[in-house]
Amino acid sequence: MSSSVAPARPAGFDQLLADFDAGKSAALARVVSIVENHRPGFDEILGRLHTKLGRARRIGITGPPGAGKSTLGTLLVRELRSAGHRVGVVAVDPTSPFTGGALLGDRVRMESVALDSGVFIRSMATRGSLGGLAAATREVADVLDAFGFERIIVETVGVGQSELDIARIADSSVVVLVPESGDSIQTLKAGLMEIADIFVVNKADRPGADRLRMDIELMLGLRSGATMKNMPAHHGVDMKAINPARAARQAAKAQLANAAVSQQPITNSQQQSASWTPPVLSTIATRAEGVGELLSAIDAHFAYLEESGGLRDRRRRRLRDRVVDVVEQRVRSRLWTDSATQRWLDGRVEEMESGSATPFTVADELLEQSAELIAHRDKRAST
Repeated sequence: MSSSVAPARPAGFDQLLADFDAGKSAALARVVSIVENHRPGFDEILGRLHTKLGRARRIGITGPPGAGKSTLGTLLVRELRSAGHRVGVVAVDPTSPFTGGALLGDRVRMESVALDSGVFIRSMATRGSLGGLAAATREVADVLDAFGFERIIVETVGVGQSELDIARIADSSVVVLVPESGDSIQTLKAGLMEIADIFVVNKADRPGADRLRMDIELMLGLRSGATMKNMPAHHGVDMKAINPARAARQAAKAQLANAAVSQQPITNSQQQSASWTPPVLSTIATRAEGVGELLSAIDAHFAYLEESGGLRDRRRRRLRDRVVDVVEQRVRSRLWTDSATQRWLDGRVEEMESGSATPFTVADELLEQSAELIAHRDKRAST
């Protein structure tokens, strides 16, 4: 007979959660460590915290290495703290494929705000995960949300054009670029145009910054169809008057202004035609220039999401994705840590090598015969 055995809890589990609910920072740090490392009891902790989620705004910051993400993040933390918000920061650093270690240098860069009692910074290593985030990033963000932080900033690794996972966990995604990021073709790659809610051209005092901003605005205008708006159907079109970059810039400015002053909900007819055109902002982080405008744009985007219903859609999708992730993690763990499964698979390699079986038929057989293992937490615990 197979039986389900609950994993052991850490010592003082109930007291730990009581201290967490009481707002004790030591309990927060310990809970984050348990969740990040998937220690025994982590899933029960997340389950208990689930009803407390949804109060924090989650801001994702991504972009290439050296773009100034950590500096901008530090300045955003200062602005948010001056506005009275408690801020949680999850900074992800790459893990070395050779040593398995990580520098976790983002915390060093944020040293100026690290000692603020209203700020909690957690540096995490990717541990081989792709997409710019660590596997437990979303879970740690959930812990910070449940603890009561009003704003959560998630900074990705900074490995280039593959960092798209941030769009799955953030309410607002900020893509930070610098004049050295490449030409306009680069801005179209790997979905960067799709994941960005706000573009920031940092180090705007460097040569090429204005050109990069114009290139991004041009691409946004082309994507939104701005080149074809109000165009006559026949001859007589002044092609010089068609400027998709200007149209995208004007649309972004208009929606930022409307979000800042309007308190009226969007009607159904407006919602059907409404769309968010990502603004393209210029900043010089080393001089703290443009940070106020960036924070205003983030607030405006959140207001747009609330009014249009996009916020609920994003968070519902986040919940659905969370279920998919948990199922994949548990199936992978239960299958590939089971010694009997490993022996069975090793025994089928010769058949696949000879051609009498294929990886697909073997995979189907494995899933069929492993149904009980997948369904139960621990098939190996038997009487």
